[in-house]
Amino acid sequence: MAQQLHVELVAVEEKVWSGEAEMVVARTTEGELGVLPGHAPLLGQLAEPGQVRIKLAGGEQVSYDVAGGFLSVSAEGVTVLAESATPVSAQSR
Repeated sequence: MAQQLHVELVAVEEKVWSGEAEMVVARTTEGELGVLPGHAPLLGQLAEPGQVRIKLAGGEQVSYDVAGGFLSVSAEGVTVLAESATPVSAQSR
């Protein structure tokens, strides 16, 4: 089984999404960033407007439009602390 990342997406008032994922992609002020299991520790400021995409095992993906905040990568996983996070409606094309 592929190694997984533990991901927490937290907005100011609530935990928005939490679970295991294969990859997290977010846009920071330094550019687009992809985080895989084993990534070096990192703290990045989210770009505004930004989007966080969480790729799950099996190919499913959840996406959120985020405003403000930070992305933190540690040995425990990935934490996204956003001022607001809104689910992106699934588009089937």
